[in-house]
Amino acid sequence: MTTEILKKELEERYSVSNSPIQYFFSPGRVNLIGEHTDYNGGYVFPCALSFGTYLAVRIIDEPIIRMSTTNFDFKAEIPVGSSYAKIGEEWVNYPLGVISELSKQGIQVPGLEMLFSGNIPNKSGLSSSASIELVTAVALNELLGLNISRIDLVKIGRAAENHFVGVNCGIMDQFAVGMGKKDHAIYLNCDTLDYELVPIKLAGYKLVIANTNKPRGLADSKYNERVAECQTAVKMLCEGKRLRCWPS
Repeated sequence: MTTEILKKELEERYSVSNSPIQYFFSPGRVNLIGEHTDYNGGYVFPCALSFGTYLAVRIIDEPIIRMSTTNFDFKAEIPVGSSYAKIGEEWVNYPLGVISELSKQGIQVPGLEMLFSGNIPNKSGLSSSASIELVTAVALNELLGLNISRIDLVKIGRAAENHFVGVNCGIMDQFAVGMGKKDHAIYLNCDTLDYELVPIKLAGYKLVIANTNKPRGLADSKYNERVAECQTAVKMLCEGKRLRCWPS
């Protein structure tokens, strides 16, 4: 994807405007070690990918936020407001959730025209949702001169997924997307957010990410159920109850 293609697509979808278009990119991620430990406050070892989400965006005078993507037919026109409501189970809830979280902080987002384009295979478990959230958060931070730290943008992305989209994910996906560095993985403590960038030198080896073609979506899976089960187990352990792990 090039800026020339994004510019042409955006101008074909929206009205002619003299407002400058700005371009942003956010990667996807793969986790190497530590499944289901992020929302339990454990350690994980993810890294960012070269696949990701591109965004072409411009500020407009109208009090409307227009969102579309080259990946799906659904598009939205949302009035600028002080609060926002989820739109079914559509993809726009990920960027809209970020806007909602900024609104809760008293940040008024202006009218926008936004065109997203991703090359992460859909529902592949490579965090396309976190990629959309972070590209939106970083873009708005730059466009509006908010001076929000990258760590806080990561937290906003997670809050959007937890509170707006309704997925009780941990912070690993957004952290890996927002804090990843070329040729490095991230050794992350999901409880404290202490982290270390670890150089990955494969030296003749290759890391293979296989696509099983089995769609994986957190919002429509048993992910939230697993999170609740883990929370219940931790609560029982903390209360000193005896757990029965197999039938008597």
